[in-house]
Amino acid sequence: MRVRVFSRAHLLQEFRLCCQSLAAKDNSGFRQKFEELNDVGKEFTTRAGELEANREKNRYPYILPYDHSRVRLSLLDSQLHSDYINASYVPGGCTERDFICTQGPLRSTMADFWRMVWEQNVRIIVMVTALTQKDMVLCDEYWPMAQGTVSYGVVQVTTVSRKRGPDYFITTIHLRQRGFPVERTVTHYYYPAWPDQGVPKDLSSLCAFTEHVRQHLDTLPLLGPAVVHCSAGVGRSGTFVALLWLMQLCVRGIRPDVRAAVEDLRRHRVMMVQNLEQYILVHQCLMHWLSGGSVGPLVSSVQIQAGPAHVDRGQDHPLTSSGRSDRQRRQPQQLLHLFPGSVRQTQTEKNMPLRLNLFLQAGLPTMKNY
Repeated sequence: MRVRVFSRAHLLQEFRLCCQSLAAKDNSGFRQKFEELNDVGKEFTTRAGELEANREKNRYPYILPYDHSRVRLSLLDSQLHSDYINASYVPGGCTERDFICTQGPLRSTMADFWRMVWEQNVRIIVMVTALTQKDMVLCDEYWPMAQGTVSYGVVQVTTVSRKRGPDYFITTIHLRQRGFPVERTVTHYYYPAWPDQGVPKDLSSLCAFTEHVRQHLDTLPLLGPAVVHCSAGVGRSGTFVALLWLMQLCVRGIRPDVRAAVEDLRRHRVMMVQNLEQYILVHQCLMHWLSGGSVGPLVSSVQIQAGPAHVDRGQDHPLTSSGRSDRQRRQPQQLLHLFPGSVRQTQTEKNMPLRLNLFLQAGLPTMKNY
């Protein structure tokens, strides 16, 4: 079946009209669309996360992965439930496993996190939360910020360089499984400007960050999924994945459908795009990006070279790599599932006005964006 494609200007015009309609009458359209998603995923079980042996592995007791889409680690010797991690495969346009959304690692789960990165052959990690906010730990520091090598279980993590952007950091990391000569490169994107409550104040900043990750994904061979996490791995993580997914559709000339994307995400992980504020943010950012919002400079030239320092964290366990390097390219099966192709971005006409400003009404309740 041939899929009709449209120019970026046409997509902007259509999306603007759609958002204007949804924003009318105190955002009633947005509210209705979002409330229609309330029951999505309620039929799925979360038995693995509820097990007594796994409860301490969950940062939040009510944010658990669905059994059908959870990431399963390789079982360690004599450890019955060592395959559990609070992480879920989610779609991003091509397959059901384009991304892994997970909670921010706890100190007790850092070794499991890096074991997952190794076993799933992950090459990009996107972190959309600060480590702490108002004395609350949102995510433990699970990688060497500066120089040196840290061992998490049998995975050695070395910081090679760190570049600073306007509101984010890009760190190049080398991974090595102890005792094996193979070394992998992982790029860690860290965006601490997204607050625990509310949304980023600067749409340009978030759009630039997401666009940079999108372009990087386009250049990578199809190896393993990209990992995205915030604190619980649902609110900000789901918002980021939805935005990147819809950007990809627009690059391909395909009409974006925010509700359909969020619904699909919620069938794979609970509470993805957690609240109305985040749901509207997806529309705001996509509108800003379609209108040609400036992406600004990506990074500065500041680099931190890794030194010989070494720290060991976590227990040593033998690993078996179940990476997905043999993942085959798949042709999209549905209109919504058109994903990364190296498609040149069309230029938006600079004189096309953006007259829609979407703002949440003051009466909306404050919710934590996990």
